[in-house]
Amino acid sequence: MPSAAAPDTLVPARTFDRRDFLAASLGVGFALAVQPVTAQTAIHTGADGLIAGEVRIPVKDGDMVAYRAQPQDAAKPPVVLVVSEIFAVHEYIRDVCRRLAKLGYLAIAPELFARQGDPRGIDSIPEIMTRIVGKTPDAQVINDLDACAIWAVANGGDAARLAITGFCWGGRITWLYAAHNPRLKAGVAWYGRLVGEANDLTPRQPLDLAGELQAPVLGLYGGLDSGIPLATVDDMRTRLKTGSAAAQVSQIQVYPNAPHAFHADYRPSYHPAEAVDGWQRMLDWFRDHGV
Repeated sequence: MPSAAAPDTLVPARTFDRRDFLAASLGVGFALAVQPVTAQTAIHTGADGLIAGEVRIPVKDGDMVAYRAQPQDAAKPPVVLVVSEIFAVHEYIRDVCRRLAKLGYLAIAPELFARQGDPRGIDSIPEIMTRIVGKTPDAQVINDLDACAIWAVANGGDAARLAITGFCWGGRITWLYAAHNPRLKAGVAWYGRLVGEANDLTPRQPLDLAGELQAPVLGLYGGLDSGIPLATVDDMRTRLKTGSAAAQVSQIQVYPNAPHAFHADYRPSYHPAEAVDGWQRMLDWFRDHGV
């Protein structure tokens, strides 16, 4: 199962009791901060043929809610950890899990902000960043993802075929988790930030960890992303080339005409051609690396 992170990699997670899990259920629909949803493009994947819904993941300080989707009759399906944007596990992330389950995966998306609050009910992105995301320790997130991997295997998933993918904030976490877990086979990071301020809660950034990857990562980025300068993407490529064996296998795909969140089919940023191509590249990446 996932090993502990190196002491100098992540700060210890805070200790909570069960009443501190503020996001107690997943609810329905899309987060307030992304309304109105672009309904004409939002993709809906049904749950027929799947086991899908809310589950509780035991972590050291309580029970964390998550969304799980997997094929009904598959024996030991490969496991994909799905890491949300800052909007947490709203309908888009749940649908991503169902899409993966339709392809044979056990996909699980945990509410990683559960102790800090529920971003889905806040209608302001700056407020989400200040009240919740900015108070969420990387160490806590990594520990929770380890717990999800353990839960997935205990509930029928294949321990030897573990992958991770994440979007925006979750893309950054994907890079971090690939530097943490030696059991991970592959990661796909969708437009995750590569640099940022170091502090007690976020002590290291993907660029700092590029040479330490323990699983190969495919990064998918938009050339028109105003929040992720292409210079930082180029720096990441350079560091990957001289890093670990997994780092050297890692790749970054930049779509020149795509903005940030080009896969988010419920938002105006959605670019269908790049989203479809990125999704297929993700599936190929998983397959090529044994997931």
